[in-house]
Amino acid sequence: MRVSRNSKLLIPYLERFYDSSSYYSYTIIRFVAGAMMVPHGYSKLFVNLDGTVDFFKSVQLEPAYPLALYIGILEFFGGIFLALGFLTRFVAIQLIGLLAVATFYIHLKNGFLWVKGGYEYPLFWLAIMIAIFFKGGDRVSIDSSLPKEL
Repeated sequence: MRVSRNSKLLIPYLERFYDSSSYYSYTIIRFVAGAMMVPHGYSKLFVNLDGTVDFFKSVQLEPAYPLALYIGILEFFGGIFLALGFLTRFVAIQLIGLLAVATFYIHLKNGFLWVKGGYEYPLFWLAIMIAIFFKGGDRVSIDSSLPKEL
C-alpha cells in the first residue's frame, strides 16, 4: 500500500479502506433512510389507520382517509423502493412533500426540539430526502440497471 505524503487523512494507512468503502457509503444512507420509513407506513396501514385518519382530521388534513391511506402506502412501499433504489427519485419527491408538510405544517409551531414535538426530526429527514432526490439511485440500485433512470 502506498500512502501519499500529501494525504490529509488523520490515519493515512486507512486510505485503502476509505477508498474501497466509499463506493457503498451513499447506498447505505439510501438503504437506511428507506428502511426507516417502512415501520411508519406499516403502522399507518396495518396497525392504526383509524388513528392516522383521526389525527389528520384533528389537524385539518382532508380528505383524511384517502390521505392517510396514501401516506401509509408511500411510507411502507416507498420506503422499500427507496431502500432497494427502485424508482428512487419518484419516491423521494413524494417523501419530500410529505416531510415538508410534517416539518412546516405540523411540527414548526412546537419549536425545534423533537422531544418537545418540534421540527428537528422531520427537517432532518426532509434534508436527507432532498439529497436522495438529487443523487437518485446511484450505482448500487435497481434504477442503475434500468435502461433509463426514472
